[in-house]
Amino acid sequence: MKSAFVKNKNTVSVHNVPDPKLGKLDILVKMRACGLCGSDLEKIYGQYGMHSGRLGHEPAGEIIDIGKSVNGFNLGDRVFIHHHIGCYSCYYCLHGDYTMCDMYQKTNIEPCGLSEKILVPEWNVSHGGVIKLPDDITFDEAALIEPLACCIRALNKCNFQKGDNIAVLGAGPTGMMHVLLSKLVGAGKIILIDINNFRLGFAKNYDATIKTINSMTEKDSVQQIRDLTDSVGVDMSIIATGNIKALLHSFDITRKGGKIILFGVPTKGSEITYDMSKLYLNEQSLIPSYAASEIETNQALKLIALKRIDVSSLITHRFDLKNVEDAIKCAYAANDSLKVLVTND
Repeated sequence: MKSAFVKNKNTVSVHNVPDPKLGKLDILVKMRACGLCGSDLEKIYGQYGMHSGRLGHEPAGEIIDIGKSVNGFNLGDRVFIHHHIGCYSCYYCLHGDYTMCDMYQKTNIEPCGLSEKILVPEWNVSHGGVIKLPDDITFDEAALIEPLACCIRALNKCNFQKGDNIAVLGAGPTGMMHVLLSKLVGAGKIILIDINNFRLGFAKNYDATIKTINSMTEKDSVQQIRDLTDSVGVDMSIIATGNIKALLHSFDITRKGGKIILFGVPTKGSEITYDMSKLYLNEQSLIPSYAASEIETNQALKLIALKRIDVSSLITHRFDLKNVEDAIKCAYAANDSLKVLVTND
């Protein structure tokens, strides 16, 4: 079967590997759609901070083989697969910090999401990592469950209040998901900041009420935001990019007592220099948000199933698995792309 791997820095290759060996409590899934994520691009082009180098963690597909001791699933079931699964009983999990669970990082799918076939191991199967899809959710939509779940978790961590003004820094796929979620929960003004004119234009065409700012060409972006928020600043900034300059920018546009969500994946070794007395005196809260648990995954599934969030509208490109190198280049360049999917029909 074909699978995609990081060959070396900046290069991905697709080659044949043996089919996974199915255990009696495992499930084998034919991948039908898998989204490309910013963390995938960081593994290829940057310095990813986590130890995993596997590509593809947003897969959906159909079950093609089942271990003889598996209950509750059938051949042909359409499913979403979550790659990392916590234990839900350790110290971290009992405190609600599911993504900090030791088992969360130890678990994974084999060989990766960008593969013709995916082995879902016993642990994932028994801990809620395989979710049956309703008939009216497409594989394309299901491939966006995981990133939407991550965005939901970030929003859940910040005690959002209806009417709060929000700035989203980074107009990529998750940046747009943050915008859609913010509208859904009743945000006041939503301001989207990026340097990519295509993506800013995509957002504006999607919803004319979104205020877009190109921080590269519009040098008074801080003052613009002050003007939009009665000189106060936004109540919350969401950093939906790995560019550390966006984090520094957020300190200037977020109000006193406001919240800053560090959502995008910073390059390993990233450092900032900042006057911490300003952070202290302004009482701004810096809140990192990494990944999602099955709680947010099921919340994302429900929002998509109820048509409260239209994730399919964010998909701009689809590539067959054999053309995954082109897919990755398209997503990385982002000249005319938002969400890029890899498919296996």
